[in-house]
Amino acid sequence: MKLKPLSNKLFLEPIEEEMTTESGIVIPETAEKERPQKGKVLAVGPGRLNEKGERIPMSVREGDMVLFKKYGPDEIEIDKKKYLVADEDDVLAVILEK
Repeated sequence: MKLKPLSNKLFLEPIEEEMTTESGIVIPETAEKERPQKGKVLAVGPGRLNEKGERIPMSVREGDMVLFKKYGPDEIEIDKKKYLVADEDDVLAVILEK
């Protein structure tokens, strides 16, 4: 599947992680309420236009792992798999490799 988001939109693949407590209890991410979510950027739009009509480049790239607002992105389903479409402003941080 190939697609190109418009303006400052991002196409994300959500990554759900499970947490394990010290006693070994697994807590799925859906049990957490107000924490940001993590995802992989699959496609990036060209960036938004400023008042002068100049393109402002995006600060994230395809392949980046990002943290984003839980309720910011829109969820869509393609071929029975869930994806997210988000504005660049919904991204809180890019996860850097250790």
